[in-house]
Formats: sequence, structure tokens, C-alpha cells
Amino acid sequence: MNDNTESAYQEWVKQPNLPANILLNLNNMKNDPDQKKDAFGTVLSFGTAGMRGVMGAGTNRMNIYTVRQAAEGLASFMDTLDDATRKRGVAISFDSRYHSKEFAHESAKVLGFHNIPTFVFDDIRPTPELSFAVRHLHTYAGIMITASHNPKQYNGFKIYGQDGGQMPPKESDLITSYIRKNSDLFAIQVTPEQTLRESGVMNLIGENVDIDYLAKVKTVNIDLDLIKNVGANMKFVYSPLHGTGKVIARRALEEAGFKNYVVVPEQTIADPEFPTTPFPNPEFPQAFDLAKKLGKKVSADVLIASDPDADRLGCAVRQPDGNYQLLSGNQIASVLLNYILSAKKKSGTLPENGTIVKSIVSTDLAVKIAASYGVATNNVLTGFKFIAEAIHHYETAHDHTFLFGFEESFGYLIKPFVRDKDAIQTVLLLAEVAAYYKSQGKTLYDGVDEMFKKYGYFAEKTIAKEFDGLDGKDKMAHILSELRDKPLSEINGHQVTSHADYSTSILTDKDGKTSTISLPKSNVLKYWLDDETWVAVRPSGTEPKVKFYIEVVDKSQAAVNAKLKSYVDSLDKLIDQLINN
Repeated sequence: MNDNTESAYQEWVKQPNLPANILLNLNNMKNDPDQKKDAFGTVLSFGTAGMRGVMGAGTNRMNIYTVRQAAEGLASFMDTLDDATRKRGVAISFDSRYHSKEFAHESAKVLGFHNIPTFVFDDIRPTPELSFAVRHLHTYAGIMITASHNPKQYNGFKIYGQDGGQMPPKESDLITSYIRKNSDLFAIQVTPEQTLRESGVMNLIGENVDIDYLAKVKTVNIDLDLIKNVGANMKFVYSPLHGTGKVIARRALEEAGFKNYVVVPEQTIADPEFPTTPFPNPEFPQAFDLAKKLGKKVSADVLIASDPDADRLGCAVRQPDGNYQLLSGNQIASVLLNYILSAKKKSGTLPENGTIVKSIVSTDLAVKIAASYGVATNNVLTGFKFIAEAIHHYETAHDHTFLFGFEESFGYLIKPFVRDKDAIQTVLLLAEVAAYYKSQGKTLYDGVDEMFKKYGYFAEKTIAKEFDGLDGKDKMAHILSELRDKPLSEINGHQVTSHADYSTSILTDKDGKTSTISLPKSNVLKYWLDDETWVAVRPSGTEPKVKFYIEVVDKSQAAVNAKLKSYVDSLDKLIDQLINN
């Protein structure tokens, strides 16, 4: 074992007054060098999306000491700001995971030591409501304690900027530099919570912000008569997957007029064990197992689920045989977009300078839908902060009107009073769209099929390869390096017509001609092929994974399914070669 790893471990062991869970974890790894190496051999990476990791003892774990370090980095950065800006303070929220409330309050105690005001939610709240609170309370920053859709052993720390979006790269880099300067985790000072509360430096927020957020959410729905006449009686199932959606989504649905929905009772318990689903992620079919059983029992038209921090949303639609078909994130986004644009066109409220914003790894079906309504598409890098930045630009430059934003990974934004993915907004609009198709004797899936018939059949798949352990980052870097050193000229027998390397901002066509990409640099590669297929490769920003995205287009469902399978098989072989090379 590395001497530094053992010395770091011993440094923790000798600390007085360690929490019981940390002491237990240290004792459990006493004779396990691999565990020690993973926990102490490196530090949690802190990027523009904050940090996320397994909870436990160590510098590479989420615990009160690494959380204090992150909060100290934010506080040190805010100490460089003018006094009026500092005094705007920080809004803080947390999800239903183990230690989330503790981490939120520890963050407030660190900031309080610097006399920076905090506004801490009194209980669990969704990520989008934290984004709203930053804007609504005019705080300088926000902290969300969440690991989103990760398994139960994870937690995370996300920092938001004053626009309600995730902290921009410039400020985030400065905060990271301050975090690294505070290398002695046990020297970071805190002020007792009671002292901060009595002095008014730490403040609790809750129902007052809920009311204002829900008032804004209510504006998402478009056809109120449709909800009154059809939506109020439409049967559907909602699950918060043991998370924060239970707090706000149900109130939002009832206030909007959806009275006939039912919740999955077992998954409406805010349980950090996530006992009914090991992966509380609406991308995964298993997350809908209980919803499907309940849906069949009550004859529900639609099943809707949000992840634990209620920023992502998935759904399944009842088919004629009584079974439920899951929609992909791209399909949900496309059917929402089509409804928004058609409704605005019908009512004469579609702006001439309208635009949608999507990530570069999200479906081009949305591009075709938008273009058919005379609406532009802005492709941005993966990460909702880039969608938030685009919205901010539109509001300051007044050159476009934001109409919809999404990422294929089940994240959508309808109205920009929030600057992150918002499953609470989405559950209301998706229920309305389901009611719209029901009023025509159709389902949401029929709506997707209508788009396919009009614009072409689209299918996509993400292949995620995990690389755990300390050498995981090296393996991931090797794959991207191999692809850059030996550019692909064909995939699955089809010619690459152009490829983009976003790390150098260069687009190269098949003849070798290059042009500049006007996006920030990012570790992403994308290939366009001669049959309308595209493939993208990027390492995850929050997990030890390299993701390969594929989208194919064809003239029928059978053809596109076969085409996708062919590409997946070809890419699997390519990935194996890259890993073993």
C-alpha cells in the first residue's frame, strides 16, 4: 500500500470526536488495503457539476469533512466579493438520502463562520425548487445536497450561481482552487447552529417559497379547459421514487386540476434505502415495476416517475394489450415539444424568434419538429448549466425567445423561472399532453408514432461502460486518447462524413477540411455518418463511466430497430477493442 494512503488513514483514525458512522467505516477497512486505497488514495473531484461520491470515511468519500471543505471553498471565494454581494447569502436544500440534512446544515455552519447568511429549507425539497429559491430570494449562490438518481450509497454537493443555474465554469474553477487550498479537512471551522439561528445568519425557509414556486409552476399548463374536461378524470399513476417529489409534485397536480391520479404508496415514503428499487432512476425499467402493478390494478393510462431530487422524469404508456411501454427521454421531450409548439401556433402566441435548446447528444427529431414550426434549435454541451447560460443570453440580448430545453437523460425545462431540469413542471405538462391525446381517443405513444410517421422513425441507445477504482480515470482517458489518435473513418460499414472534437473545437469533414465549433471546449467526440446516424462519446461528469450515444433514423419501426441493433453490435466490438488496446 502507498505510504501516503496509510498515513492519511492514520491521520483520520487519531482524530477526536469522529462521528460514529465514520469510526465504524474506518474500523471496517482497518485490514483491507484496497478499501483504504480507494477511500484515501485520492480526493473527490470537484467540477462544474460539484462533487458526488460514495458516503464514508476518507478524502475520496462524501462525509461532513469533505462537505465542509467544499463549503469552505465557496465561502473563501465569496469573501473576495464586495460586502453587499456576500450578504445576499446562499440558499441550501437537500434530498432524502442518508446524511443529506446533516451535510446541508454543516454547509450552513461553515458559511456562517464567515458571516455569510444562509437560507436553509426546513425539510427535503427538489433540486428545481432550490434553483427557483436562488432566483426568488436573490441569493448569490445555492447548494443542493443530492446524488440525484445514483444508488443509495452515494451523495453529492452541487453549487448554483446567482441566475439559478449551476455555477459557471469561471467561478467554479475559482471555488475549486479555494477548496484545494483548504487541504486540512479537520481545521475547517464552523459556528454552532443555535448561535447562527439566534443571530439571524442562518434562516429556515419552507412554505413561503413553496407557495411562490407552485404559483409559477401553475403557469406551465396551456389548455386549462382541456384539464378541466379531460385531465381531471384521467387516471394516471405518479411515483416520487422515495424522494423529494412527494413534497411538491402532488400539490402541483392537485392545484392544476388533476384529481384522479394515484401515487405508488411504497415509493411515496422518503426512504434513503430506496428499498423498492436499487436504482432510483426513471431511465431504468425496474423503477416502474410497482407503478406497473398499480397501473394495471386501477387501469391507469400513464405512469409517471421522478427521481429522488425531482429533476428527472420518466413515463410509461398503457398499450392495447394492457402492458406499459416506457418512453425514452428523447421521445418524452419530442412529444412535449410538439404539443407546446402546436398549442402556441393554434393560439397565435408562437414568437417569430422562438428557439429550443438541447444538448449535442439529444435527438435530432426535436430539430425537425422545431424547424417545421419555424423555430430555431441551439445545440449546447451536455450539462443543464449550458441550457441555463443560453436562457440568460436570450434574456439579456433579447435576440431569441426560449420555448423549451431538454437533455436525452430525462431532463426537461418548460418555463425558465427555474434554471435546471424540472420534473415538477414536466409532470404537469406531460399530464396535460396525455389528456390531449386521450381527448382524441389516443395515447401518448400514439402521439410519438404520429411524429415518427411525419418526420422519420428515430431510435437511440446509450452504452455506458463503467471504470471503477483508482485506475478508472486512466482507462477512460485511454479510450478518448485512442479515438483522437486514430480517428474513425467508418462505423458499422458506413462512412463518417464529419466528426467533431469538442476538446479542440474543431469540426473535420470527410475531405479533411476543418472549421471551428463555437462552443466551450469539452472532452467529447461526435461522428456523423452517411445514413443520418450519429455517434457521440463522452466521459460522464459525475460517474466513472464513458458513454457512447447512438441515434439512427429509418422509414419504419422495424427498420429502425434492426438498424439500431446493428450499430450497437458494431460499437460493442469497437469498445472492446479500445478497452483492450
